[in-house]
Amino acid sequence: MKKTHPLFVELTEQSKEIHTYGSILSLLHWDQETQMPSGGITARSQQIALLSKHVHEEKTSKKFRSRLEKLIHLSSGKPKIKGLSKQELICLREWRKTFLKDTKLPSRFIEEFSQVTSEAIQIWAIAREQNKVKLFLPFLQKIVDLNRKKADILGFKDHPYDPLLESHEPCMTTSRVGTIFADLQEQLTTLLKKIQAAEPIDDRFLHKIVSKEKQMEMAQFFLSKLPVDPTYFRLDLSNHPFSTGIHPHDARITTRVIPKAFMSNIFSLLHEAGHMMYDMGLPTKYWGTPLAEAVSLSIHESQSRWWETLIGRNLPFWRSFYPSLQELYSPLKKVPLEQFYRSINKVSPSYIRVESDEVTYCLHIILRFEIEKQLVSGSLAVTDLPDFWNCKMQELFGIKPRTDTEGCLQDIHWSLGEFGYFPTYALGNVFAAQFFSAFATEHKDWDEKITQGDLAFVREWLKKNVHQWGRTYDAEELVKKVTKQGLSTDAYCTYLKKKYGSIYGF
Repeated sequence: MKKTHPLFVELTEQSKEIHTYGSILSLLHWDQETQMPSGGITARSQQIALLSKHVHEEKTSKKFRSRLEKLIHLSSGKPKIKGLSKQELICLREWRKTFLKDTKLPSRFIEEFSQVTSEAIQIWAIAREQNKVKLFLPFLQKIVDLNRKKADILGFKDHPYDPLLESHEPCMTTSRVGTIFADLQEQLTTLLKKIQAAEPIDDRFLHKIVSKEKQMEMAQFFLSKLPVDPTYFRLDLSNHPFSTGIHPHDARITTRVIPKAFMSNIFSLLHEAGHMMYDMGLPTKYWGTPLAEAVSLSIHESQSRWWETLIGRNLPFWRSFYPSLQELYSPLKKVPLEQFYRSINKVSPSYIRVESDEVTYCLHIILRFEIEKQLVSGSLAVTDLPDFWNCKMQELFGIKPRTDTEGCLQDIHWSLGEFGYFPTYALGNVFAAQFFSAFATEHKDWDEKITQGDLAFVREWLKKNVHQWGRTYDAEELVKKVTKQGLSTDAYCTYLKKKYGSIYGF
């Protein structure tokens, strides 16, 4: 057995230590959203700022640099040591890439960014609850300014949004996303017009009040049916559903209860479970290295949308689990499966992104992409955001939010400072559809197996084809490896047209 080079062992151990600090930081964020008393925000902001600064300093330390430089040329990326394995070379490549980016950002900037966003999360939650956007806008201005500063520090050629986007999806540029989104917008709006011309679906039975206790009973049932070890995760409630991967053996997911939308809870659960299964599917033996890190947020989102939509909103899943849902919620016993299936897939422009249907979902992302670009470039003032949002909603959806809570205050991401994040949601749908096309080709009887309640083979396929690779490939390389094709909207748009043409009869 080949012996690992001592210098590589030292660098790996340091990387694992940094990841351990990062996992503690993730726990602080998770607790802030789920368990922390509201009065603890000042102390928590200081804790997060201090630990964020420490993590950054460790990642950019002289010790890390010295060890890395002994193994690889920072300027060219060429290894200095012969005989390194393929996996070791991949780690060095990714460590170098991350180090060069991280060293551009001063520790004082990381500390300030963390403190401002930690405070902003709480103010956003209050503003959202009280429908008082003016409470949040001053914090959003600080966050926009910090993101502009971040873009300047990281550097860009074409657009200040590029380095922010690259932080979440390294294989994308603002220009390329714009081209992909223009294609999506054209195809989705054409499909939406056909659907709106068809006979509408009556889904009123889905909007009866269902208690928190009953909804959480449903959530626990569906969790029990997923191919996941229950000793490795926990479920909680939060304002905005999310998933936090602490370690492949420690995942935290949340959902939320909307009294008159019990299916929202189930779909949120499947969505976050998709994220969780990706984090759990990363190779544990490489934890703390790039071999056990997600490729990008687009690929992460492809996993959540896979389970929420491609599995959870399609007939085979409900042929298996609808009888159990009917037992859990007896009013559904009067509703035939076909009616239930059509109703959970009803297409209707809505104000809220996370409650939107598959056809209009990406239009919500396109709206946010346009807003983020303009906020970062300075062509849109933060004070004009609420009115601009409402105008774009009218343009894209033909509806205008009645309140800012169901308008520009609905998402947590800007309070987190996450500019450049939203495009990965739409790209995730595109990647998921391409992956699923390859999956369906390999498993031609996939629908029959899922009808029988078998979900384990689905997760195993994803682990084999997506999860196990960590950051071995970038997102575009990965989709080519799995599907033999480059990134394309064809599979996604074909899926939507076929599915909704059948549901709406055209």
